[in-house]
Amino acid sequence: MADTFQRARSEEQRAVRRRAILDTAGAMLGQMPVAQLSLNELSRRVGLAKSNVLRYFESREAVLLELLAGATEELLDHLDAALSEAVDAGAPVFERADQVAATMAGALADRPVLCDLISAQAAVLERNVSTRVATEYKRASVTQAFTLAHQARRHLPELDERDSVRFVAGALMMVMAAWPHAHPSAAVLAVYESEPELAVLRVDFRTALRESLEIQLSGLLARASR
Repeated sequence: MADTFQRARSEEQRAVRRRAILDTAGAMLGQMPVAQLSLNELSRRVGLAKSNVLRYFESREAVLLELLAGATEELLDHLDAALSEAVDAGAPVFERADQVAATMAGALADRPVLCDLISAQAAVLERNVSTRVATEYKRASVTQAFTLAHQARRHLPELDERDSVRFVAGALMMVMAAWPHAHPSAAVLAVYESEPELAVLRVDFRTALRESLEIQLSGLLARASR
């Protein structure tokens, strides 16, 4: 691969290089968590010197933010159909809310790379990028958040736009919080195994996220009905 990637002389060639870097990073995240993906290893696997990778992405975090945006777009495409299939339009509002919560929680739990990226977004990925990259990412994420809010509201018209956006924001915050707790370190896992009474602190991500989304929607709908 190193022989293939010599110089990018056109925008088309640059796009090919960028795609190769993103695809390689995505494949690596199927094998390791975000915290273990290094720029050195990414460069080695893609067949470019680290300095050349930095010509296409200003940092490791910039690569991962672009992967996060792409993975979120794929989630939205999936939910557009999945919610329509899962939510019974004729059901009572709180039953529909539970169906929305279960569908969203399941879709996220089935995408561990996306959840790992979301959990690292604010604390890690946004810390080593320029204002330009941060602006591009935030613009994309705002558009995606409103798209997800619209998808939820389509099945829960009892929510107004403000509350549907609140729901999406809360869902993302819950992913950020629950994912690392559901995937503890080896030391913490050893504690749970050696002291079963402490294992009550262990979190099942899918269940915790679904229950949290159910409660959040129930609260927003109850407030909306007052």
